[in-house]
Amino acid sequence: MKVVAFNGSPRKEGNTYTGIKIITNILNSENIETEIIHVGNKTIRGCLACSKCEEMMNERCIINDEINSWIQIMKNADGIIIGSPTHSSAIAGTMKSFLDRAFYVTHVNKNLLRHKVGISVVAARRSGGVPVFNQLNNYLNYSEMMMPTSSYWSVIFGSKPGEAIEDKEGVQIMQVLAQNMVMALKQRESGIEAPAQQDRISMNFIR
Repeated sequence: MKVVAFNGSPRKEGNTYTGIKIITNILNSENIETEIIHVGNKTIRGCLACSKCEEMMNERCIINDEINSWIQIMKNADGIIIGSPTHSSAIAGTMKSFLDRAFYVTHVNKNLLRHKVGISVVAARRSGGVPVFNQLNNYLNYSEMMMPTSSYWSVIFGSKPGEAIEDKEGVQIMQVLAQNMVMALKQRESGIEAPAQQDRISMNFIR
């Protein structure tokens, strides 16, 4: 089994990384392979709303950057971790651009992430982390992913890089989240038959 984590912080080894690393260490101890991809230091533009991914149906975004290779990594993974720092009570900008494009491409291409295991991780200096947690979970929910929970919202606190390790409750939350992710991954691997995917009904209320 393999889990890929996306670190949306501009800092490669800041507190978002610390939270992710607590989780991947536990996954590794259970013989689950992990990879951490640093998104937050890249130059990634947002979705163009051009619908070319729906026309092409080739699992690619029309903007030819790192996201297309990351989509294939996500497709081939069993689990996905998405992590972001808190910027004005919201997802960091580069991470948001990545999530908007990658999750839309995977969705329109027959929902490539359906029934994979997905969790979110948030780092915050003081407050505003819960809105980010909810925003990240929207992507997982939209993709019909299996979403393990923890003993509290998965937000870890710290200001300077690495400081989050001193947040003992936050560390425990990440540990519990990791343990529950391990269980969900093993249940997924057990071969329980999944319900058939339904054709999506799409409508609005303009008449």
